[in-house]
Amino acid sequence: MSPPPPPLGRGRRRAAQVFDAALDDADLATARSALAQGRWQAVRTLLARTGDDWDRRGHRVTVLAEEPYCAAWARDWLLAEPDSADAATLLALALVRRCLRGKEKPARAREACAQAAARAPEDPTPWLGLLQLEREVGDDTVVVRTFEQVRARHAEHHHAHHLMVARLAERRADAGQDPLHEVYDFASWAAEEAPADSPIAVLPVVAHAERYRVLAAAGFEPADPAASGHWTGRRARQVMKAAFDWWLEWEHEGHPRRLVDLNFLAHAKVCEGRGAEAAALFHRIGDHPTPAPWSYPDRDPHPAFRAARDRALGTG
Repeated sequence: MSPPPPPLGRGRRRAAQVFDAALDDADLATARSALAQGRWQAVRTLLARTGDDWDRRGHRVTVLAEEPYCAAWARDWLLAEPDSADAATLLALALVRRCLRGKEKPARAREACAQAAARAPEDPTPWLGLLQLEREVGDDTVVVRTFEQVRARHAEHHHAHHLMVARLAERRADAGQDPLHEVYDFASWAAEEAPADSPIAVLPVVAHAERYRVLAAAGFEPADPAASGHWTGRRARQVMKAAFDWWLEWEHEGHPRRLVDLNFLAHAKVCEGRGAEAAALFHRIGDHPTPAPWSYPDRDPHPAFRAARDRALGTG
């Protein structure tokens, strides 16, 4: 059995407190703490209770996989329960995470994802892990094919759609502002295809932020998003209004990644100069900021979030 990881230093503890990938999922945070100590039984119970709530399952496995020693503990779990699809899926996503950190070969991570997918053919989570990998290292054809595998199992998969938007936004980085860019078409299509109460309705806002990230990195937009005209054009205003109106009418407190959407929407409203609307969103976000999009294009996300929130709430 592998030894537990060393305690977090003060700086890492502070960062973990500011940006917790578990968001407001207290059960996930508890299981993650147990896993960090090698007690994988808590994770087994958590994932068994999660069942086929695919967005929640994908969120939980992704967060658990970020634990530095997760792969070792998942292997221990597989030794104890060789037929466990949950253990195989956790190991697969842990190896994807190690690969993205430069500590594992892509072929090994891909093999683990394939093995996990074979054990649970209806589960999109192994394919989500593969999409996380291919979004960084795969070519466009592989990325699209992998996304289609996720969508075939859960058409509204929240995390998968975000990964696709981020990847599409990076196409033709040297083209500058283009209201007809494919990332906008994809996000609009996905939002229109989704049911009326689906959080995919916020995807056009995410697409707008991801394209800003790419344009700013290429020098086509200022490094301060609030100083950019990216959020003030006619099309942008329509997208922001539609998403905010949807949130007012349709917001569901139970979605595991709703806070990701709220952060993107609050960021957009700040950049648009709509302080009152941003304030309403910051109240809902509370103590659960997310690094993206506050880090865009290359900023320290904690002070960026704090400054935007203080301005909107009048507490600065």
